[in-house]
Amino acid sequence: QVHLVESGGGLVQAGGSLRLSCLPSGVVFSITEMAWYREAPGKQRELVASITSDGTAGYVDSVRGRFTISREYREDTMSLQMNSLRPEDTAVYYCYAKTIMVSRVDDYWGQGTQVTVSS
Repeated sequence: QVHLVESGGGLVQAGGSLRLSCLPSGVVFSITEMAWYREAPGKQRELVASITSDGTAGYVDSVRGRFTISREYREDTMSLQMNSLRPEDTAVYYCYAKTIMVSRVDDYWGQGTQVTVSS
């Protein structure tokens, strides 16, 4: 079992920056891939950025060049640095982790953190 806790959301003006953090606990050694998803009102949850255990990162086109995902292995945390924020980035952001133990694959989600970007 893995428990994920996000922090760092808030209200910011367009053009500003925020840094989200995700702190996993539990069987963290089983975590392979981690990611950030977001869900805006009336829209489906979408993948924003992902990072594998070897540090390979991927981004949705709308955030590439503005957001940076990273994993700090010593502190066992994952972060999302969000720069040049736009009103359309407003959403609840969720931390996600995939674990693999033997042949079992599980998905875990955090509780979400609200990001609001004012114009």
